[in-house]
Amino acid sequence: MYPPKGLGSLSLTLGLLAALAWGIHDVCVRYVSQKTNIFPAFLTVLIIGTIFTLPIALIMGNWKGMTNLGYYFSIVSGIFYAIGGISLYMAFSIGPVRIAAPIIGAYPIISVGWASLTGESVSLHEWAAVFIIVTGVSLVTKLSDKADKEKTQKQQIFWAFLSCFFFGATFAAGQLATRHGGEFPVILIARITSVTVILLIALSMQKSLKLHFRQMPILASMGFLDALALGLVTAAGTLPYPEYAAITSSLFGMLTVILAWAFLKETMTLAQWCSVILVFTGVGILGY
Repeated sequence: MYPPKGLGSLSLTLGLLAALAWGIHDVCVRYVSQKTNIFPAFLTVLIIGTIFTLPIALIMGNWKGMTNLGYYFSIVSGIFYAIGGISLYMAFSIGPVRIAAPIIGAYPIISVGWASLTGESVSLHEWAAVFIIVTGVSLVTKLSDKADKEKTQKQQIFWAFLSCFFFGATFAAGQLATRHGGEFPVILIARITSVTVILLIALSMQKSLKLHFRQMPILASMGFLDALALGLVTAAGTLPYPEYAAITSSLFGMLTVILAWAFLKETMTLAQWCSVILVFTGVGILGY
């Protein structure tokens, strides 16, 4: 018998903490992407996050509990995360946060869909909550002014949707991996895989990996926040209703929009603020 719905509150909390970390991280992405090449920036963030994760995973990780499936899904999660991350950096480098962040934050539908396909019980009110969340983040894009709908924004929307899909797949694979092994080994293997994939992509495309060292403090902070957020969502894979963490972590998109409005001075209309409230309403229904 599947655990009572109330036990999903811890997964919900982990997702909200991850959303906060990613919201701050993504505002930094928007800032950094305007000043440097995205490949060295993202690679640096991944490496620093891996350094933060390494001692914890080696000391506290349950490596004996790792199965072949655990290793396999950890690697798959890392590949997906690398593609999703590059897509996110591309989207934020092209245009305003208010366009990309809501689209990227719509990945809960993938997480809940995956939970349904793997045999977990997904109730009608959960589907309704996901619909409300996705509607809210979609409205932010639909309510953008005409200046945001030029040709360049089509490229931004493409990268944002790509990031949305691969982030949803990342969390599904990562949480599945934790059911066949320890959380910390899964996170470390996924991060090492992501670093390897980004290096291979950059080298194959002959992208420059040169980085200005004056950007290291902000990149180091981003690396820590990224590792923390991904670790929280992945760790939820061992808890009841792990899809809750993936769903609520998607609020990073709304938090990113709010932080961009506050610190990067990006404009927000009244209708867009109403969309933010709609998303939080959906999360409230989900946790009920």
